[in-house]
Amino acid sequence: MSLRARSTSSTTTTSAVATNDAPETPKPQPPNRSSSLSQRALSQTLTSTANLAYLLPTGSLLAFQLLTPVFSNNGSCDIVTRPMTIFLLATLAISCFLASFTDSVKLSDGQVYYGFATFKGLWLFDTQGIIASSGIGIPDLSKYRLGFIDWVHAVLSAFVFAAVALRDKNVVGCLYPKPGHEVQEVLDIVPIGIGFLCSLLFMVFPTRRHGIGYPVTPGN
Repeated sequence: MSLRARSTSSTTTTSAVATNDAPETPKPQPPNRSSSLSQRALSQTLTSTANLAYLLPTGSLLAFQLLTPVFSNNGSCDIVTRPMTIFLLATLAISCFLASFTDSVKLSDGQVYYGFATFKGLWLFDTQGIIASSGIGIPDLSKYRLGFIDWVHAVLSAFVFAAVALRDKNVVGCLYPKPGHEVQEVLDIVPIGIGFLCSLLFMVFPTRRHGIGYPVTPGN
């Protein structure tokens, strides 16, 4: 009886010592608030930069998404496809620039007519004969003439397209197949900076034009 009791007591003592010697499980540290805030700000900036694509004409943006992989050979350019990709990007940037000078007007027949804004007013596309034959009244188009805001939006649209293009992997792989450390930093920072500044300027200088590739509101 005494030997059995002594053995039980020794086992209990050994278990207690083993329990005390066991390493404590480290408690999870609370997340760093400053890092989480910076990551959240960066995520919001990237989201706002991506949303800038909605400020571009849908036709130019759709052509960019469809033709860029073809022209750049999915980012693997050679001596032939590289100039073709640059020409495509320049053409689409010019189209975004010129689309800012287009506008639309709804006439008494309920149809929406598009035109190009000039210093004298809105020049409608190929509708003079249709309007004259149908007897539709033409409103005063002089209020649609060019202004300072139109030039601002044209330049910003070209910059927005450049920011969207620099975030595309096919364009970056074609123009900068093996970028250095400094070039990679520029490619990571510059599009975000362009997107942030353009979003601010678009809010400071709003436009009421609804040109080709932009949605038409009922009040237009």
